[in-house]
Amino acid sequence: MNRKYQPLMESFRFKNGIQAKNRIVHAPMTISYSKQDGTVSDELIAYYESRSHGVGIVVTGSTIITPNAKVFGGELAADRDDMIPSLQRLATAIKKRGAKAILQIFHGGRESSPELVPFSEIVSASAVAKEGLSVIPRALQEKEIVEIIRAFGDSTRRAIEAGFDGVEIHGANRFLIQQFFSPYTNRRDDRWGGNIDKRMAFPLAVVDAVIKVAAEHAKQPFLVGYRLSPEEESTPGITMADTLKLVDALAYKDLDYLHVSLMDFWSKPRRGVEDNRSRMEIIYELVKQRVPIIGVGSIRTPDEALKALQSGVPLIALGRELIIDPDWVEKVTLGKENEIRTELTLNDQEKLGIADSLWLKIINTPGWFPIANKM
Repeated sequence: MNRKYQPLMESFRFKNGIQAKNRIVHAPMTISYSKQDGTVSDELIAYYESRSHGVGIVVTGSTIITPNAKVFGGELAADRDDMIPSLQRLATAIKKRGAKAILQIFHGGRESSPELVPFSEIVSASAVAKEGLSVIPRALQEKEIVEIIRAFGDSTRRAIEAGFDGVEIHGANRFLIQQFFSPYTNRRDDRWGGNIDKRMAFPLAVVDAVIKVAAEHAKQPFLVGYRLSPEEESTPGITMADTLKLVDALAYKDLDYLHVSLMDFWSKPRRGVEDNRSRMEIIYELVKQRVPIIGVGSIRTPDEALKALQSGVPLIALGRELIIDPDWVEKVTLGKENEIRTELTLNDQEKLGIADSLWLKIINTPGWFPIANKM
């Protein structure tokens, strides 16, 4: 291995004693390979096995905590106890080569698909229409909010019983938890909405519920992480100032990490703060040593990963990069970093084990994946 990349391969120890063998994280991606009932398929197992052999941590794609949480189709399910054997199969496959297995748990809220969820069950913090669609979600009632918070805890217990090393609470990417935090989608005037402190109530209640369940049910160290999106384009919407207040509150919880969801690691704030540094650097400075940060966003090469690590952020997630080249980490450790693939070709779907629905999204979304101009 080229000695300059050694920092990427150093182990990382969390405060509860769990140790990842290196600093590279498989970013959560919904690869749409689960069966219709949410159980794992042979294809899903093969996909994760091929991408777990080098990284220190694997975070799965979005896993539903209630039946009406579906957004993509093909999500994993952790919404009932009979899913535990299926989840156990996945956890075992991920951990086979030494990676830590993290189950990402989420609820789609207003992003839930009307093709997968009855209209009456598409819910959100408030009844605010979704852009470009006629779907107006139903505002959750108090009792339903409490039930969803409990469902996050119940899914955490199932992850523990299935043998996962942790869960990641998905509070990013416009899904339900973010919908409660955003002034755009949360127009409530009760204890779950209004000023920013009330809009933080639901995310923090979910965190408390998950941490409580982990403390009660895990017989060995178990990680609890939280993923967030720093800003929204809409006005009103989440600003960088809002996010820093949430991050500060989360840093005082007993979380094991925060995962900042970005398309570009080095992107800068839109509004809310006067600071020319990247969002990632600003967040890292705020939390300092209180909670580790996972950074992600258009990190394609080992040199780019090393530069991101040198910002102080201790864990670097790769998403699209591991879809394109499952052997990314192994090539670095073998000194073959020049052989890392950075583009897809139109013949790669079967070879890389990419599900039809994900492949169609890849080839039909300009600029999302680098596509070589060759077969």
